[in-house]
Amino acid sequence: MSLRGSVLTREPILETPKLVTDEHGASLGASTILLRVAVASYVGTMVALPVGVLVLEGFRYGVGAFVHAIAQSTAVDALALSLWTSAIAAAVNGLVGTAIAWALVRWDFPGRRLVALLVDIPLAIPTLVAGILIVALFGAQAPLGHWFSVHGIDVAYARPGIVLALLFVTLPFVVRAVEPVLVDLEPAEEEAAHTLGASRVRTLAQVLLPPILPAVAAGMVQTFARSIAEFGSLAVVSGNIPHHTLVAPVYILGQVEAGDPAGAAAASVVLLAIALVLQPVSGGLARWAGARRA
Repeated sequence: MSLRGSVLTREPILETPKLVTDEHGASLGASTILLRVAVASYVGTMVALPVGVLVLEGFRYGVGAFVHAIAQSTAVDALALSLWTSAIAAAVNGLVGTAIAWALVRWDFPGRRLVALLVDIPLAIPTLVAGILIVALFGAQAPLGHWFSVHGIDVAYARPGIVLALLFVTLPFVVRAVEPVLVDLEPAEEEAAHTLGASRVRTLAQVLLPPILPAVAAGMVQTFARSIAEFGSLAVVSGNIPHHTLVAPVYILGQVEAGDPAGAAAASVVLLAIALVLQPVSGGLARWAGARRA
């Protein structure tokens, strides 16, 4: 302020513009803000909006109609079949995938690179092709499938074919989750355990398993979640028989084709809820495995 004669005047006070900062306190430029808004808008449009529409469609006629839709015997059997076959696939791949990862990391054998390449094949081909491969191998007209059929075992268009398809399409998950942990695991710890007189079983239980269990569990959760959502291979290999070989994703397609989008949306909401539960569990296990590695 300044005094000029008898008049008291105020000089304008210039305020420093506030800077937009991120959660760490760093200032953000306009381009960074625009980029973040664009990313958030894209994710919201591609993921959040469809999920919201699906939930609204599932509950369009109220909670009672939603419960009635998913309580239908065909829907219950389809969901139950997807759940227990996915659980079997997760358990088997948890064991076999860990063994494959161990072989790829710890053993040097002829064809090792070819095996590593084959492990990733299920991720590189359409799952529909996987279903056709299984039918070609285990169909009634195929030699292998005929042999199983003669011995009273139906693989294609039966529940064993469903489990086999899920094992095929989810093979890489446990292998690729466990490999980095095994790479960082020092063989010296195993050698020290043997030197101190520990048996192979004790070494496995006390030295090897604790560091890799979080990664194995994360891979199994990913396997289960992927199996629950599997459609392409199962649409070919399951036979789609209600109450017997009809899985949840194929049931949903059938409801859409039958002119019951609300019923299809209700079953889809159940699968969505399972996915929303499994996703943070898988992420938490993966972070735990990373922390154990560090």
